Amino acid sequence: MPTYLTPGVYVEEVSSGSKPIEGVGTAIAAFVGFAEKGPVSEPTLVVNWPQFVNVFGGFLTEGYLAYSVYGYFINGGGAAYIVRLPDRRDAEAPAFATATLPALGENGKAALTFRALAAGNAGDDLSVHVSPAGQPGEDTFKLEIRRGEQVEETFDNLTIKRGAANVATVLAKQSKLIALEETGTLAVPAKDATVRLHGGALPARRELTPEHYIGDTSARTGFGSLETVDEVTMLVVPDLMAAFQRGDIDMDGVKSVQLAMIAHCELMADRVAILDTPPTLNPQQVRDWRTDVAGYESKYAAMYWPWVNVLDPQTGARVTLPPSGYVGGVWARTDATRGVHKAPANEVMRGVVSLGATIAKSEQDILNPIGVNCLRAFPSQGIRVWGARTLSSDAEWRYLNVRRLFNFVEKSILSGTNWVVFEPNDQFLWDSVRRVISAFLDRIWRNGALMGRSASQAYFVKCDAENNPAESRDAGNLVVEVGIAPVKPAEFIIFRISQFSEGAALEE
Repeated sequence: MPTYLTPGVYVEEVSSGSKPIEGVGTAIAAFVGFAEKGPVSEPTLVVNWPQFVNVFGGFLTEGYLAYSVYGYFINGGGAAYIVRLPDRRDAEAPAFATATLPALGENGKAALTFRALAAGNAGDDLSVHVSPAGQPGEDTFKLEIRRGEQVEETFDNLTIKRGAANVATVLAKQSKLIALEETGTLAVPAKDATVRLHGGALPARRELTPEHYIGDTSARTGFGSLETVDEVTMLVVPDLMAAFQRGDIDMDGVKSVQLAMIAHCELMADRVAILDTPPTLNPQQVRDWRTDVAGYESKYAAMYWPWVNVLDPQTGARVTLPPSGYVGGVWARTDATRGVHKAPANEVMRGVVSLGATIAKSEQDILNPIGVNCLRAFPSQGIRVWGARTLSSDAEWRYLNVRRLFNFVEKSILSGTNWVVFEPNDQFLWDSVRRVISAFLDRIWRNGALMGRSASQAYFVKCDAENNPAESRDAGNLVVEVGIAPVKPAEFIIFRISQFSEGAALEE
């Protein structure tokens, strides 16, 4: 309390005691995979597709990351963290093929040294031939760049003098195959000389292992680096299946990475992993893989099948992709339009041309009970997500929207009550905590996320002397008990129809 010693008027600002809880974001995905460029093992926020292309480059033929991020944004995703995995090649620079033309005369002096623009052995097929210039001069010459026996490029009337015809200037501006190396003084090359470029090589590919994806939290690699990013609510690793298709990772490696994804989400307890099935599986094979091979059990993971066929935005070619990135966009769109309490199912998948496999109702009958969410095509209704279950066998956590609603409530309360720490643990604090949490849950209930005709049926908040006895307060604890009644989706719609005989009722 301030001390007043001089007569006068004083103004004090007094806190109203109201510290409302704000809801946290629920639709921020984290993608882990290979990209054309960009920071490595550093979670980087992007908010739209052009920004992703600017930072990480475009589509890769050997990876699904860019395609999945593109599908995420066109389906309604608003923000995402990208973790680019280290390139599969070693850190040393690639070698470029080179060749040196001898100088005119017999002194053995080097005249011009050329370097292939393409790294690796692609430049070993090139050769450079010197012939007389079309306009003969004291130091003019013509260069022919050949690939095998075929002339690819021709540069006539070149010179080593300064000016527009300088050999280095012309090659730098016009050649698509070679460049002139800076080796000091240039000399006129010997007439009719031919040299073949050689020595090009790419770094050896390093072996790809599950540890590249899983990473390490302390080293900030893989999706272990995401432990420092609290905003993430979904984890997607589409390039895991790309590595499996290439043969870089076997089925045990796929299972190891997906188990690590689940473990990461359970450790953080605020995000859900979106898992893909292996490619080209039929319904029976998916069932066998889910039950006999994978056997996952988690309320923090969801699995989707089948893969989706999309058109490459650049080439127009059809590409078959794992659905996780597109499904993440559907989650984000549902959160934005309806709320996190709405199951992200019976929603159209934008940008999907067709499905990798057509599924019948009888086939989904064997997949839905084991937590495999199916994607289905309906006549005149498009391709839709037709499942909203987690991989948990616990009936309380069977539905995905329930898990994500609890994540939202828990994280919002956690971040919105930080002011309570070190406050006096008395009745006034209990009332304040109970009041702000009740106000937050009341807003959620009025938005339709909780079940019940009245607030008392939808939630309760208990914080009083009963659950905060003296021995608990002496230990520095403040216990608040919160219960909510989440709305669960109407998964099975049953109409019971029978015949009605007119006039069967008696009237008096």
